[in-house]
Amino acid sequence: MATFTLPPFLDSLMKKVDPDVVLQNTMAGFIEAASMRYALNLDKERWKPGKPLKLLLAGYVGTRNTGADVRVEEMIRQFRHVIGDDNLEMTIVSTDRKLSAGYFRTVRQITLPQVFPKFLFDECPKHHGVVACEGSMYKSKFSSALTTMMAGAVGMAAAENKVSVGYGAEAGHMTDTLRDFVRKYNKHTLVICRNEPSREVLGELGIRTRPGADTAWTFDPAPLELGAELLRKAGWDGQKPVIAVCPINPFWWPVTPDVGKALAHQFLGEYKREHYKSIYFHTRTSENERKYETYIEAFAKATHAFCQERGFFPIMVGMEKLDRGACEAVAKAMPSGAALFISDEHRMYDMVSVLRNCSAMVSSRFHAIVTSMPGLVPSGGVTMDERIRNLMNDRGHQDLFFEVDEEHLADKVLNMMHRLVDEADRIRDGIARALPRQLELMGGMGIDFADEVVRTYPEFPRKDLPRDPWANLPPLPPAVQEVLARIG
Repeated sequence: MATFTLPPFLDSLMKKVDPDVVLQNTMAGFIEAASMRYALNLDKERWKPGKPLKLLLAGYVGTRNTGADVRVEEMIRQFRHVIGDDNLEMTIVSTDRKLSAGYFRTVRQITLPQVFPKFLFDECPKHHGVVACEGSMYKSKFSSALTTMMAGAVGMAAAENKVSVGYGAEAGHMTDTLRDFVRKYNKHTLVICRNEPSREVLGELGIRTRPGADTAWTFDPAPLELGAELLRKAGWDGQKPVIAVCPINPFWWPVTPDVGKALAHQFLGEYKREHYKSIYFHTRTSENERKYETYIEAFAKATHAFCQERGFFPIMVGMEKLDRGACEAVAKAMPSGAALFISDEHRMYDMVSVLRNCSAMVSSRFHAIVTSMPGLVPSGGVTMDERIRNLMNDRGHQDLFFEVDEEHLADKVLNMMHRLVDEADRIRDGIARALPRQLELMGGMGIDFADEVVRTYPEFPRKDLPRDPWANLPPLPPAVQEVLARIG
């Protein structure tokens, strides 16, 4: 562990200044300025009949997070279906456009800077509305700064009386100052939540909510043949059943700003392992390191034993490039190793194709489970938060998830792996029966979004679609249609 310390006077000053709070206050100041700009009729762009609706999408794009990219891809497809291409113009912010290149057809990509309040103040007025895209939208679990960005962006739009929507959001614990920020600046935002607990969290803050779902359900990956070819290149014999294991580091969150560490990292090369970006660092303590090692050991021990007993080919799947370390650690701890599929080397279409070639999956990544479900891959979870827990409860599979820090985790995961095979038909049936409800909720989101557009702009030419959730879904890919046909 690094031992760099700031001089006492500077250390005392830094402890009195919370960069997250400074960021929230700065964002608040720009939102207030935007409200004044609107009152003085100085904003740059207002929707008028005959114009396409210009939307700015704000989320976690450009990090090679497969789940974030997939859900945004499907959100865009749904908007194009519900609003219509002739009436829609979309722009999305990306932290690294090289990593999101080739994604999001018809959508212009712009770079989101590390320091974003002034950028949003300048960019939001160029559009007729803002849609926040990330699933973990209202949480301090991962990063208060990310929530500040998304809540700030939709807050900016609300201040200018424009479309202001959180789409497919999840809400959980937030710091007191972040809760206050959201309560004040998102009170005119419509947040469509992907579960009821999230609606309860935001309802306590006085925010309008509607029920919804994740938007990844309708994603159409590359053909199964492509995923199979990638597996063969990684050593698969084309015969053995494949088990996907999706580990993460559940114990290095949240990411928090630390100026002292940033200086030590910049000038002394310290804190390399926990450095995230800019002045932000993952949490690292000796206790968390111990828990992480136990978690990695449990995955490795269970996966090796299972593959030896059942003759499976193991792969480690990193749904975000940050997961590479965890995937490599599990593979290294297995006597026979494992093939790696990490999103920094594979596009989202190929990643999901690989997943759907699998016969079983154990995942700590929510979207690995979601994107595999239309392929009816039997799956179980090892979860760090409520997302997988909520999903498994919705599926009726309360017995197919564990917490990341449970005792005897290796034995529990091994037992779950065997059950995924022995009870595959029952589990597939539960997955199939859960899918229509999620699709219906997603279709309802399209109706609610169109309602909000027309509420904000009464003269907007709404597309003539029935108020039927199924009519407000983007075109369904063959795999989803097959699941629906399976259950009648």
